[in-house]
Amino acid sequence: MSSVRPPERARSAEIAHGKPRIVFFDLDHTLLHGDSDVLWCAFLIDKGVLERAEFERRNADIEARYNAGRVEAAEFANFYLSTLAGRTPAHWAALRLEFLRTQILPNVPQAARDLVRRRQEAGDTVVMTTATSRFLAELTAQNLGFEHLIATEPELLDGVFTGFATGVLNMRAGKVTRLHDWLAARGEQLAEFDSTAYSDSLNDLPLLEAVNHPVTVNADAKLAAIAAGRGWDCLLL
Repeated sequence: MSSVRPPERARSAEIAHGKPRIVFFDLDHTLLHGDSDVLWCAFLIDKGVLERAEFERRNADIEARYNAGRVEAAEFANFYLSTLAGRTPAHWAALRLEFLRTQILPNVPQAARDLVRRRQEAGDTVVMTTATSRFLAELTAQNLGFEHLIATEPELLDGVFTGFATGVLNMRAGKVTRLHDWLAARGEQLAEFDSTAYSDSLNDLPLLEAVNHPVTVNADAKLAAIAAGRGWDCLLL
């Protein structure tokens, strides 16, 4: 792991504030080398579950537009949730475990695990917050030792995935809305904490701006430029 303006500086400031610490981690391209949704779609194509001719092109297109910040949140979420449509969580259970084992865990660098563990051992409240659906993200969160997960919620009707999201999408400004709602349900407010967020993407600029200590990880070009201009901590994992 290499870093620029390492987070020890931020940690000293946190301790000085005397507030409990809360830390928000993005998942895709931050703790994971890759995007969970994109990997899931490719995994299902290779398994013959999705038609390659249709989904491979759409998968690449929506990933590119997401990275450029040019895709609507609902389009992004519902495209990937459509891969689950018409089936129950039980139907997908075995494939989801195989996906975790073969596509996710090999792409989580040890440096990412170490960073999460250090924040946990420091006594911080550590939260994964991701645009990926809870159905896909929850096993990753569990494997990395996260107790708390905020994710896009897939809609179920009579126990069957509809292929759509429900509630506020956990993406862009929606991540800030969802974290405030999550804290409120716990009887807490963000202002009560000394807060840190780690993310790679311009899509998470609202989240990074909402906390006391924004830290970019493997930042895309646009976010890296903003971070440099504002003097934010920057990591490569």
